[in-house]
Amino acid sequence: MSANDNNPKVVDLNQRSAAASLGEKPAEALAQVRIHALKRLTALATTLFENADDALFDLASKADNNAVQAQYFDGMREVRKKRQQIEARFQEQLARQFVDFAAGRGIVAKPENSNGELSLSLVENTELEESLAVASMVAKTENRLQRVLFAINQRLSHISNQRVEDTNSPVGPAAVGQAFRLASGELEVELAVRLIIYKLFDRYVMGGLDQFYDELNALLVHAGVLPQMRATVARRPGSPAPPPSRPGEAPPSIPGLEQAEGANSYVPVDAVAAELQANLYSSLRSLLATRRGEGSPDGSGASYVPATYNPNVMPLNPSELLSALSMLQNQNFSAQSAAESAQVALRVKEELLGQAGKLRGENGANVSNADEDTIDLVGMLFEYILQDRNLPAQMQAMLGRLQIPFLKVALLDKHLFARRTHPARVLLDSLAQACVGWSEESDRDHRLYDKVREIVESVLKDFEDDLGIFDRLRVDFEAFADTNKRRAELAEQRASEATRGREKLTDARRTAAREITLRIENRNMPDMIRNLLSRPWANYLVLVLLRQGDSSDEWRHALRFADELVWSVQPKHNAAERERLTAVLPQLEKTLRHGLATVAFDETDVRRLMLQLNVLYQALLQPAAPTAVTEVPMLELTDPLPPPSQDGGDTVMSSIAEEEPPALPVESLDERWVIAVRELKVGTWIEFLDDQGAKERAKLSWISPISSKYLFVNRKGLKVADRTLVQLASDLAEGRITVLEEVPLFDRALDAIVERLKSTHAAKMAPVAAAAPAS
Repeated sequence: MSANDNNPKVVDLNQRSAAASLGEKPAEALAQVRIHALKRLTALATTLFENADDALFDLASKADNNAVQAQYFDGMREVRKKRQQIEARFQEQLARQFVDFAAGRGIVAKPENSNGELSLSLVENTELEESLAVASMVAKTENRLQRVLFAINQRLSHISNQRVEDTNSPVGPAAVGQAFRLASGELEVELAVRLIIYKLFDRYVMGGLDQFYDELNALLVHAGVLPQMRATVARRPGSPAPPPSRPGEAPPSIPGLEQAEGANSYVPVDAVAAELQANLYSSLRSLLATRRGEGSPDGSGASYVPATYNPNVMPLNPSELLSALSMLQNQNFSAQSAAESAQVALRVKEELLGQAGKLRGENGANVSNADEDTIDLVGMLFEYILQDRNLPAQMQAMLGRLQIPFLKVALLDKHLFARRTHPARVLLDSLAQACVGWSEESDRDHRLYDKVREIVESVLKDFEDDLGIFDRLRVDFEAFADTNKRRAELAEQRASEATRGREKLTDARRTAAREITLRIENRNMPDMIRNLLSRPWANYLVLVLLRQGDSSDEWRHALRFADELVWSVQPKHNAAERERLTAVLPQLEKTLRHGLATVAFDETDVRRLMLQLNVLYQALLQPAAPTAVTEVPMLELTDPLPPPSQDGGDTVMSSIAEEEPPALPVESLDERWVIAVRELKVGTWIEFLDDQGAKERAKLSWISPISSKYLFVNRKGLKVADRTLVQLASDLAEGRITVLEEVPLFDRALDAIVERLKSTHAAKMAPVAAAAPAS
């Protein structure tokens, strides 16, 4: 045995010729990845627990009081007791994620209730803190290991025939973090101790992924999986550049790069997008130049002549323009509401030329054609922002204040309109995206509004000519937005689970009601038996449906009991029937007691019920049987069964009456509205308009597989409404809802500006074409 045999950091690469063929055998390559992942990740978790004792003991020794010290000591004992169990479950979860990955399923976000019970409880603060802790360490690790993760994802995509990203990789930080979170659920410790365990996990497991990922890449390369990738890693806008390649290692390829004809030739999709943006900007410049030629009242080429325009002075140079804009920026000149949007461009240009003239000491000023195009383009951009239906009016006005700084950016860097990844453009898009779901109702604490205002005021106050400020503010804002997004996602998950739970409960109640109705409707039986079946026993049926389902033995036994109970209270006409009744009564009583105990039926009422049933059955077992069950003498009880509550809480029979009133049939609606609703995707934002004219914004969060209802939540993840397809199609047709666009603000604005300039050009050319003599 060599010294490396027990070293978890050494990848076994023996039998090179056999391994090289794994590139052609995806299942074998994935199996090797799985074996190595389970071995190495389990070893990292073992390192964590080997250090947990010391860490908790050190904290206990430094505790301020006995209660905190006892908390850490209790945590130490619990970790020692559950360590093997957690390690085993961690390995089990990792293995399960490989199975799900091979089947094309994503990472399970949350453990299911082990006993199958429907949980309608709210997510507690502990779970929120755990989720935030795991999400934070996952995001940090993904950013730190971005380059090597892209290489692994590309190679896993190659052997699994599916697109692999950080979110669905079975070895990604998200998968590792989720597996540990599920495994550590075995620990019964205080939140403070649990968070310490997560910090240790971050240090010893997440911190050890660097070496593990290098080993996986080496394993896959050695197995012949994309050994010669030459594409570079695509970076998120504003993210730091990836580290340089190690000597002798090829840079990884990534998802999002489409392979061309050559064996190792790739064409970046981002490059295509960049070219489209450059072409769009070129079209804008051409249209603006055409507009100058068409609109010049004096042949000068200017689109209009401001009051301060002076053709006898030299055009402003860049330094003069920026100085004049800085003066305006300090004066906070901008449109304050959507009502001013039509005059935004004109006002800014007039103010700019007037301010520049004052700085020169001259009466007015003018600008070059190129600078005028830039001024007009930025003006139209913010005119669009102040009219954009995606943005609430308050946010339109807030973002409109950025016009002067963005004009400075456009003059300093012509790439603003040509590159989607420009930091100022990314910041504006991030702000606009966060504002889509904003409303005063969903932001009562003004957290989002105040943060957007803080960002806007920071730009107005601090931006001179350093474009790096936009990237710094973007990082700050996205960190804020991500924290709120994670909280909203938990609340959103809670809302969908609660809705799903209510629908399952309603569906179970209706199923139970139908089954009981089939057995008691039009049947002659004592009222006591009718009440017993339609109330407590129906509730028992509901619980069985929710816990075991309608294919379970317990469900079949519960229905069989209902059938036998109905038969048992029918008149017995001969000795054979009475003999059979005598035989089944003990089992009936046993089953009834079990069912009533399950639904927490009061023990006193159970005794009264059994006493009354005893009197009933004694009468039925008499040789001279009565001719009808209604003639059986019954013990009079003041209240043999608890009365149903006013809202039907004790009985499911009322659920038949809960059926919603019949809606309009889908066929009665215009097909285009039905199609539009069916094409709605989860995550789409909608603006609802009520009968009083009030507006509320909500995101499509979930579509029920039971009722096909659409669940909508606000930006905090709280439920706003649920609608059927027919209701949504009807509201859409009548203008009571508006589907908001998902395209980034800057892209939408540029598209709108192009269409506006084209329409203006076509309108001016129409009279000329009409006046031209026919050839």
